[in-house]
Amino acid sequence: MAGRDSFYFTALLSRYSRKGLFKDALMVFHEMHRSGVKANEFTYGSTLMSCTKLKYLGSGKQVQGCAQKNGFIGNLFVQSALVDLHSKCGFIEDASYIFEAMSLRDLISWNGMIGGYAVKGFVDESFKKFQSMLREGVSPDHFTLGSLLGSCNQSLHLSRVCQLHAFVLQLGFDSGSHVRLGAQLVDAYAKCGNLTSSSHVFKTMPQKDLLSYTTMINGYARGANNGRDAVNLFVTVHQSGIVMDDVLLCSMLNICANGVSLSLGRQIHTMVLKLHAGYDVATSNSLIDMYAKCGELDEANRAFDELEGKNIISWSSLIGGYAQHGCGSKVIETFKVMEDKGFVPNHITFLSLLLACNQNGLVTDGLECLNSMINKYGIAPREKHYSCMVDLLGRCGHVEEAIQLIDKMNIEPSPSMWSAILRACSVYNNVSLGEVAVNQLFQLDPGNCSYYVVLSGIYAAAGLWDPAWITRRLIKVRNLKKIPGCSSSLVME
Repeated sequence: MAGRDSFYFTALLSRYSRKGLFKDALMVFHEMHRSGVKANEFTYGSTLMSCTKLKYLGSGKQVQGCAQKNGFIGNLFVQSALVDLHSKCGFIEDASYIFEAMSLRDLISWNGMIGGYAVKGFVDESFKKFQSMLREGVSPDHFTLGSLLGSCNQSLHLSRVCQLHAFVLQLGFDSGSHVRLGAQLVDAYAKCGNLTSSSHVFKTMPQKDLLSYTTMINGYARGANNGRDAVNLFVTVHQSGIVMDDVLLCSMLNICANGVSLSLGRQIHTMVLKLHAGYDVATSNSLIDMYAKCGELDEANRAFDELEGKNIISWSSLIGGYAQHGCGSKVIETFKVMEDKGFVPNHITFLSLLLACNQNGLVTDGLECLNSMINKYGIAPREKHYSCMVDLLGRCGHVEEAIQLIDKMNIEPSPSMWSAILRACSVYNNVSLGEVAVNQLFQLDPGNCSYYVVLSGIYAAAGLWDPAWITRRLIKVRNLKKIPGCSSSLVME
């Protein structure tokens, strides 16, 4: 066909890339290569961008080879695209090698390195690159700031979020034309534990979209007592007429599950049915989890049976529901079916199994479960797994074995583990091991008066009245007070 030259192929390839048709763009490049038409730097750049979006590192390396063969490997546009490809495909060292070899660097190449480090969780490295970029006089854009904000997910990163917020204001990115960046700020503040700032940023955003609302709702969900704020904001979205998506509805189902709000969960389920004739896997898993945690195990089972593309989250949610509500035999039965179908359990699945063993006093099964987790599946137990096993051993009278398990662990023991030992010592009147447990708890959690009360009771049960009185007296001397409990419920009016 006449006119099928480099300009034609490059224009077609670029158009496909801009529309998100990345596979079509790669097909155009292959057709161009087969036709013997020579590519230019823009052809290679657009093709590499498509490889990046598809995470096709192998194809990207082939394009890289073609660029090198045809003398374009030193081109700034091509080099920046290569940095972005290797960093976003997880090969940050290769990206760094290309980046350091560049004689000139543009914003795209800096963003590629900063974003690559951020995605890998190398927060310090991403901020060091950001500082180097500023020293070289390159001004960040919303992609730079968004990558950095996405890496800030702990309370110790809060000061960095504040600094980035200052950049956002300074560069004028809060004008309403960068709604996504505003949502990223909301998310970063929430993940760093500052819901006040998160809420302030959200409320002062001149424009809000569904992503902004979803981010703020998820931020409220992270707080210990902000479930009602999340529900109220969801009501606002519902009343505003914004079309909700699966992501928001899944978030609300998770809030209902963790807040044990069955009535609200059912309303969200109705909205899901109105939005779709069927559900995707993520929505189905959220429904299984919500009904299971709310005690509606038949409904959870129904949602599970209707799901065709079950994954380990589906199985773990159902097993977790059975465990939470004391159905030990169903936990074991479902776990065996899951294994027979070839699904590999994860740490959440094993936590549910250990919980079921704990509730039913199955010491042997619990030890076998822990052993299978470590030796068969190669999963390192976490604090909650060990706490559950220690509690099981203690409740069944194996206090010394529980302490031996604590000594063998590869993690630091938590107050909950030694509390389980102390409770067991109270039940089985073991004064000596009770004192061992309390000495550990006094170091780990010195302000908790309940330990003094339990130890005093152990002394009293053994007829040791003087130590019992002295221990009780310490509560007043050290001005310790019991923290009152509270409860709440979620409702959508």
